[in-house]
Amino acid sequence: MNIHEIYIKRCIELAGNGLGRTYPNPMVGSLIVHNDRIIGEGWHRKAGEPHAEVNAINSVAAEDEKLLSSSTIYVSLEPCSHYGKTPPCSDLIIDKGIKKVVIGTIDPFAKVAGRGIKKLMDAGCEVNVGVLDKECQNLNKRFFCFHKNKRPYIILKWAQSNDRFIAPVHKTKNRPVWITNKYAGQLVHKWRSEEASILVGTTTALVDDPKLNLRKWHGEAPTRLVIDKNHKIPNENALKDRSQKTIVLCEIEKEDKENLIYEEIDFSKEICIQICGILYKHEIQSVIIEGGRKTLQQFIDSGLWDEARVFTGNIQIRDGVKAPELKGILIKEENIQDNNLKIYKNDRGDNI
Repeated sequence: MNIHEIYIKRCIELAGNGLGRTYPNPMVGSLIVHNDRIIGEGWHRKAGEPHAEVNAINSVAAEDEKLLSSSTIYVSLEPCSHYGKTPPCSDLIIDKGIKKVVIGTIDPFAKVAGRGIKKLMDAGCEVNVGVLDKECQNLNKRFFCFHKNKRPYIILKWAQSNDRFIAPVHKTKNRPVWITNKYAGQLVHKWRSEEASILVGTTTALVDDPKLNLRKWHGEAPTRLVIDKNHKIPNENALKDRSQKTIVLCEIEKEDKENLIYEEIDFSKEICIQICGILYKHEIQSVIIEGGRKTLQQFIDSGLWDEARVFTGNIQIRDGVKAPELKGILIKEENIQDNNLKIYKNDRGDNI
């Protein structure tokens, strides 16, 4: 690993601090280096707040500001070139007289997409692009998928018994049957804090009455989505409590209420594509699909998924709802006490 890669790797580490907080912006980290000494570093903390480059420059001590013109700025993603909620970072780099810029990967967002690099080069900056390009794209897989594929990054998640059932045939109460331990449960809530939305089908909403919130983790609760073709889900259901933004996917729209939005889809056609279109319309960059089996299998069969996270608990159900059937590439496996977690990626080749 050469020196540029070492510094971009540090940018990636810094950027990761913003996971789940920067939507709709990407996660970005930045370093300022003078003679192999890091004199400034920062990351984008939250949408609407200063970008990584700004935070890195602002972190430089007063006595080191004179070094900026002879320093190199490293950034994991191409500096922006347009006015959004904040001014262009490429302009700030130029204004500060920083002449050397090392960039991890090009921004796929149409308003940037090479324009930031061009602006820097036109101003006489020496620009090095594509350092740890793949790793930098993977950091922002949600952002890249959204802008390249015009759909959200799709994560499938379920828990199954060791005999491959996700629920028993009969239940006495409208609440989930816990297959996993409390540590796995907390991890799921952490995952929710990292994604923009979460989706369940009608049966899961009716049978489990899930809240789909962050009871076991800190962060911003995701937008909830529920498939409810014929408006079977009663107003007393937790998903209609309006405590967080919720989108109901139905055959016939109803009047929206505060935090409760109705979106019409045609159930005689491919619904997964339509759901992706609605998520794109609402500028939602990622979704966790938590069930039930029918909903999960529809996305699997349509090929519309990027990642699958499958828990196997240390229990047997013997007779119940079979777990979804999935083929993918295993990329990670770990044990969480007596539970097993396997993470797969889609092998179709176009996912980020």
